[in-house]
Amino acid sequence: MSNEPNTVTLQETLKETEIPANRQAHVPPIFVVGVWRSGTTLLYALLNQHPDIRLMYESDLPVLWPMFRIPWIRKTWVEKWECWNAGLTRHDLDAANLTGPVTSLADAMELAGRTYASEKGKKFWGCKSPSYYDRLVDLSREFPQARFVIIWRDPEEICDSVIRAAASGMWFARRGTPRKALLASKILKQQCEKLVARGAFVHQVHYRDLVEDTAGAMRSICQFLQVPFSPAVTILEKADRSAVFTGAHHKLAKGNQIISRKARNEAVPPALAAKIERYRALWKSQAGDSWLLSQRFPAAGIKAGLWERAADRFLFLMLRARDISPRILFSILPMSVWQAYRRIKYKDEEQMRRQLTSKPTSLHGN
Repeated sequence: MSNEPNTVTLQETLKETEIPANRQAHVPPIFVVGVWRSGTTLLYALLNQHPDIRLMYESDLPVLWPMFRIPWIRKTWVEKWECWNAGLTRHDLDAANLTGPVTSLADAMELAGRTYASEKGKKFWGCKSPSYYDRLVDLSREFPQARFVIIWRDPEEICDSVIRAAASGMWFARRGTPRKALLASKILKQQCEKLVARGAFVHQVHYRDLVEDTAGAMRSICQFLQVPFSPAVTILEKADRSAVFTGAHHKLAKGNQIISRKARNEAVPPALAAKIERYRALWKSQAGDSWLLSQRFPAAGIKAGLWERAADRFLFLMLRARDISPRILFSILPMSVWQAYRRIKYKDEEQMRRQLTSKPTSLHGN
């Protein structure tokens, strides 16, 4: 599903948009976004097989936006980025190549993204991250010509995958994460609708279509991006997943097969499964077939009631604050303070880093 009225192509944007002569022609980014465990990594790996596209894997610079509002902290954005999620190391980027003028988040994103893409001789850059599910409008303001590819997946499958991932991923093991993943789909829907209302470039795909008709789904995405379709975007055998976080919960994402079988969702507790059913019924009654996700929900069922929704909404806001607060603090605090905090919280800071990457740091002095 695409935002059809907006038909300016990436190639046309390259020709029409000019920036200062000391920089190359502007290239609008591609953002791949979905709720956690919704298939964003699979889509990222397939798109990166295209001869003209190379996306970063969860750079998450946009969630550190306060860092770029403070001049003296902005100067150390490369070091702080590496400290946050090993973004430099995971993408094999040399800090010496990221010394261009950076006065905003957009400057940093473009410098890092274009550098990463150009290392493989590719011109289209961008990033995939579930962390952007509630920041699409902000990204659209930073990058008015950006392309957004949004992937939807059944919330029960998402929750099942989140629960399984908790066995090896510290982030997924945090209390309340499955509930947050369920409710995040509605936030993503609201953000998507605002993008369309702004006239942004939006394409939506369902996870089931991606895994069951990979060629058809990828052909549609290439058409949306106005890049030639390449059969390479339908296979994983040669896909580079070196920037993907370590951990057994990414084993399937790093495999060479696209698994199309439907999960049995055995890990989802009965109470959570019942809640998911109630939200399916609610969202179906509210959106019908106008929402790509709710198109596949059953038409009948007991809907989530007002009190349940209010309680869940309050919990979601608390869980969301738990995510946002560390990002803000990290962005504004000196890096030495944050490193001390991590040593206290995780005891073994290297163990925490091994959750991100097995590569030795590419930043001298760390």
